[in-house]
Amino acid sequence: MIHSQSEKLLTEQRGHTLLITVNNPPANTWDADNLSALKSVVEQANDDADVYAVVVTGAGEKFFSAGADLNLFAEGDKGVARGMAENFGGAFEALSAFRGVSIAAINGYAMGGGLEFALACDVRIGEAHAQMALPEASVGLLPCGGGTQNLAWTVGEGWAKRIILCGERVGADLALEIGLVEEVVEKGAALDRALALAERVGKQSPPAVSACKGLIQQARSGHIAGAYTTERDAFVGLFDTKDQKEGVNAFLEKRQPQWING
Repeated sequence: MIHSQSEKLLTEQRGHTLLITVNNPPANTWDADNLSALKSVVEQANDDADVYAVVVTGAGEKFFSAGADLNLFAEGDKGVARGMAENFGGAFEALSAFRGVSIAAINGYAMGGGLEFALACDVRIGEAHAQMALPEASVGLLPCGGGTQNLAWTVGEGWAKRIILCGERVGADLALEIGLVEEVVEKGAALDRALALAERVGKQSPPAVSACKGLIQQARSGHIAGAYTTERDAFVGLFDTKDQKEGVNAFLEKRQPQWING
């Protein structure tokens, strides 16, 4: 069973989906405790062959996550800053590298490190009242959990600059328009929608999903000509898995495949 080392981060396994809930009221802020717990939980999920998808959300109805607790930075201590930057990076990079599919159910304010948390996921579903921003520059800081990189990749350089450099806050409808979220649902419906989408992941071959995700993400840093060769090699590599044979034969036999994730 996957276990969180922090009461500020809750976990619940629902079939092949791991639900992770940030539970640090009143605003579901991040600190060293729950960031360390998130990294550990994702690592456990990576090692658990029964986990195909991860859904993340925030406790309550108002906040997905308001980011870092700024009290940590009030003294201007560079050692604290370095430690928290490493904690944010380690946790969110682990989430981004999760071998399966990660889905953010944005059920309210996603600010600063809260939005970076969502950006580390593969898919984002926002509720109609959600508000998203990376306001770090307004307090003399900058996004250190992948925000400057992931936001630009997700919405393009222009909108990333408006949000980060101009301090623009984005509502759910605009977030959908610019591609910051893939879907908008009514208040209170994001988690159910995310869990339903995660169920669809369970119908896919886990090794194939993992290979496809790695190839898609490689486009961020790789060269497209080289990626074509990697893509073909990954396709052939799937023939080393039992799921490949099961998937093709299930289709030919007109039955549902029985994945074993291997």
